[in-house]
Amino acid sequence: MCVLMKKGIRIVLMFVVLLCLTACGSKNQQGQTDADGSVTRETEEASVKRDNQSKKNAGKETAERVFDFEKKTVTLNSGYEMPLNGLGTYSLEDETCISSVSEALKRGVRLIDTAYMYHNEEEVGKAVRDSGIPREEIFVTTKLYPNQFADAENAIEEALEKLDIQYIDLMLLHHPGTDDVKAYKAMEKAVEEGKIRSVGLSNWYVEELEEFLPQVTITPALVQNEIHPYYQENDVIPYIQKLGIVVQGWYPLGGRGHTAELLGDETISAIAKAHGKSSAQVILRWNLQKGVVVIPGSSNPAHIQENTELYDFELSDEEMEKINALDRNEKHDWY
Repeated sequence: MCVLMKKGIRIVLMFVVLLCLTACGSKNQQGQTDADGSVTRETEEASVKRDNQSKKNAGKETAERVFDFEKKTVTLNSGYEMPLNGLGTYSLEDETCISSVSEALKRGVRLIDTAYMYHNEEEVGKAVRDSGIPREEIFVTTKLYPNQFADAENAIEEALEKLDIQYIDLMLLHHPGTDDVKAYKAMEKAVEEGKIRSVGLSNWYVEELEEFLPQVTITPALVQNEIHPYYQENDVIPYIQKLGIVVQGWYPLGGRGHTAELLGDETISAIAKAHGKSSAQVILRWNLQKGVVVIPGSSNPAHIQENTELYDFELSDEEMEKINALDRNEKHDWY
């Protein structure tokens, strides 16, 4: 009898031990790391949540930028608002530049594009300072040229000094060149220091972007390329936009030596007549509806005014297609 009782007690004790071990194992699976270092269920769930959050964040970073036609602005991936239309200052020098920028600002233009190679940063800065318009309401873009890339930090300081407008809203690399990644990293540093608010690129296309982007930290806020009805970049624009980068077009009216032909195009002229608008306004509106910011250049006050009146009409899908059909893949500059 005693022997049977002892065996019974041992069986009960073994059963209790097994229950305890099972409970401990269950606890390990639910919330702790096992002795062999395997990830537990709770850790896996947390990891999944983090991955999902990362995907959500990534989606925000790469979301296509949406044009706000009521405010006439677009929010860059850097968080700053930029006007949809502005004034390009290429070939504008000295007093002509100051006068043109001043006239544009008087007419409501709030986006001014300049560059080291335009040799007019000082003039642009003076017009901005003398405008009486609060600094934060004006968006100024400038660019570093490849001959500045090797010593980009000093080049950035030079641009700040010439412009003398507290900070630079957007700085671009003018086009690819030796040390372009090094120069971009110098711009990234300037962003951290509050000297530049946003950074971007000019004259970068799909192949160049695929090679360049993995080497930098801050995704460009904007890429500026030649875009007009005779050179439309219909493969490049969507590629850039899907990266959450704004596209801006230089030479929107065709550029020197080509403007008259483009403005006189029969298709564009007919569409302009139907809307009671100029050919220039139709071309600029076509750009905007494609999601391309425009910076036409002019020193003529009447043309500057004309180039701002883009928001009281809209091109139909059919009209957009007619202009899309004009593409010749005809580049008007070497960049």
